[in-house]
Amino acid sequence: MATAATRSSDRRISPVFLGITAIMAVTGWAVWTGFAPNAGLAVFLFVTSAWIVSLCLHEYAHARTALHSGDLTIEAKGYLTLDPLKYTHALLSIVLPVIFVIMGGIGLPGGAVFIERHRIRGRWRHSLISAAGPLTNILFAVVCTAPFWLGALDGVPMAFRFALGFLALLQVTAAILNFLPVPGLDGYGVIEPWLPHGVRRQVEPFAPFGLLAVFGVLFIPAVNEAFFDAIYTVLRALGVSDVESYCGRDLYRFWTERNPVCETLTGG
Repeated sequence: MATAATRSSDRRISPVFLGITAIMAVTGWAVWTGFAPNAGLAVFLFVTSAWIVSLCLHEYAHARTALHSGDLTIEAKGYLTLDPLKYTHALLSIVLPVIFVIMGGIGLPGGAVFIERHRIRGRWRHSLISAAGPLTNILFAVVCTAPFWLGALDGVPMAFRFALGFLALLQVTAAILNFLPVPGLDGYGVIEPWLPHGVRRQVEPFAPFGLLAVFGVLFIPAVNEAFFDAIYTVLRALGVSDVESYCGRDLYRFWTERNPVCETLTGG
């Protein structure tokens, strides 16, 4: 039987997560103040650490919702500590999403908390557990874009402004990709409880390949263009211009040749 001390340790925020959050705070301050000698490197560290924090919160939302829906094993698995090393597949949840951001600037959905679904009763609860993760990405995007849609950009340094724009782009892409009704993604998890049992049995073998299929389709030029048109439309609705999100990506990829326009806007 779990003791009170054990339950407390199962919920205590991990030093790993606190360390990542500290990196986000320090590098965010460096971007804001211009303290870092290399603005691009500071933006890279700030956005990457903030992205990892959002991935941890995404998984935490799944786990916390599952706990309150009936899966009491969540605590013992360490999912409530926000420690990314506790995930079933740290590679899928943290490493690959970071690599995809570095390579192409796209918010790859994570996902690797193991939920014992048989312990949960009610289709609405199953749907809510799946929806909780991408809803966190939406909330994160709203927070990142708050200065834009509130018209509170006076005094915000351009480098920090661009970094927020790019971070918002990552959150929006993650939310949209996660909500796609494709097996293996959270969007399918939302609708799965409402599908006939026979359909679920037929679809189940394809779940491990759903994300790969999505990215394969995104390599089709017409689909890729339509997808990013949707992303930029959402960002514009949140007050972030195409230039701001693009220059954020340009700053983030500090190891590549800078765009002259973005370089001028950030002062070199």
